[in-house]
This record gives sequence, structure tokens and C-alpha cells, in this order.
Amino acid sequence: MTGLVVGLILRAGVVLTGAALATFALLWHAPGDPALAIALARFDTVVPAAVIDQLRAEAGLDGGFWQAFLAWVAPLLVGDFGQSSVTGRDVWPDLVRAMSYTLPLALAGLLVGLIISLPLALVATRRPGGWLDRCAVGVAALGASIPAYWLGLLLIMLFAVRLGWLPATGARTPVHIVLPAVTLGLGVAASFTRILRSGILDARAQPFLPAFRRRGVACRDIARAHVAPHAAIPVVTVFGLELAFLLEGAVMVETIFARPGLGSFLVGAIEARDFPKVQAVVVFSALLFVTFNMIIDLIYRAIDPRIGEHNA
Repeated sequence: MTGLVVGLILRAGVVLTGAALATFALLWHAPGDPALAIALARFDTVVPAAVIDQLRAEAGLDGGFWQAFLAWVAPLLVGDFGQSSVTGRDVWPDLVRAMSYTLPLALAGLLVGLIISLPLALVATRRPGGWLDRCAVGVAALGASIPAYWLGLLLIMLFAVRLGWLPATGARTPVHIVLPAVTLGLGVAASFTRILRSGILDARAQPFLPAFRRRGVACRDIARAHVAPHAAIPVVTVFGLELAFLLEGAVMVETIFARPGLGSFLVGAIEARDFPKVQAVVVFSALLFVTFNMIIDLIYRAIDPRIGEHNA
């Protein structure tokens, strides 16, 4: 078990290093002068060339690529995300404040997806190939094919503009999270429904189940002890990955609904070429992604110890 955890941590380190390097390289080689963008964002006016050169030195942009990259990564290894090139404030408190809006939205979207997908999958697997199964699969396909930005605009037009039931923008009250959460949740429900349906049908088709039935084992006990664990493995995979992707998808949804969070945080940082802020978002998102994957690997082995034996 210790070797497994060490291997997962090493793989996570490789992924985080690659994400940090790729992000820094893209920002470094982006068109335009980043020092000029920082100056315009900080002073909101044209400034002399001497001030731009000073800002370039402050941001560490006057050296070479590797020198600037190492100067940024070294503090990151001890949990220091640095200071904003525009405001001069520490990046970490601003990032935590943005996450305090984005994380509840992602969890609410995940909850909406589960509430929709569980009944659909159970109904679909009652009679595979029947009209309820086809309807459930059709609903899942429809949810997967609708882009989040288009669905968000449709929900705003219907429930905020025409019906006036729900607010369209902002995050002042708990009600403001409803439309963004539904926008995220419908996409999640589409993936969950298909995976749950396939997992349940595959588990029910296992060759050892008829033997349990002939022995008189109750169907409820078979479902709890054998069908559910077998069907849970692909569900756990999708659950962990969807939560990681929801944090990224929330950025677009937050922009559509004018909510504070990682969306406005990241868009503002990119426009101002605020390297520390952009890199903090990417590295933090990558950290969440690899953490979820590590948790998924451990849950795999708890559900089915044979996975660990096979990989050993």
C-alpha cells in the first residue's frame, strides 16, 4: 500500500510539473508585451517606458525563460503562490475567495446531476431495450449534446426574463445558484446516466449471478453485495473526473451568469497578463485533478481488491 501511494504521488508530481511548465510557456510566448499589459491593468492609462521597464523587472520578465520559470516555481514548492503583478497582493487569499464561490457551484451541479441521473438509470435498466430505456438514453444524449453556454442562455431567457422566477446574474442569495447549478448539472446527468446504465446492465449480466439465485439468495442481497460493487467502479471514475471537470466548467458558467469566482478571477488575470494569478489557477486546478485521481485509485482497491492484486 505504501508503494502504491508513493507511486501515485510521484505521478502527481510529474503532472503538476508539466502543467506548470506548459502554462508558463504559453503565457511567456503569447503575443504582445506582458509588461505593457500589466501597466495598463495597474494604472489604467499609458505610462512612460521607464515605468514599463520597472514593472518588467518586478515581474521577473527581464531575464530568460528558465530563469523566470525557476523564480516562480521555487516559492511554489513551499506553498507560496506569489504576489499579483497588478495589485501586489498575495495571490492565495484572492484564489481562496474565488474558490469559495466556485466550489459550492460545482458541488451543486454535481448534486443536480445525481438527482437526475439515478432515477433515469434505474428506470432504464428495469426493462433494457424498452421504451423507458430508449427515452432515458435519448434524454442523456440530448443533455450531452447541448453546450453549457447555450443552455445557460436558454435558462436565463425562460426562467429569469419571461417567467421572472429566478435571478439571472450575481451571487447575492442562495437562490442565485439555481440556474448555474442546473446548467452544470444537466451535462453531468447525461454522463452519469449512460455510465450508470451500462454499469448496472454489465453487473446484472455477470455469469455468477444465476448461481446465487439458484441457491435462494434474495435479490436485494445480490444487488447490494455483488451488483452494486461491480457497477460502482465505472461510476466512481466518472464521479471523480466530473467533479474535477465541473470546477473548470464552472468558469464558463460563472461568466455567463456574471457570478464571482474562478471565472472572473481567471478572465481578469488573463486580460492583465497577471502571470502569478493565471498560473495559480492552473496549478491549483491540476492539483485538484490529480488528487481526485489518487482518491479514485484508492477507492478502486477498497471496492475490488483484485484491482490492487492485478497491478501488483
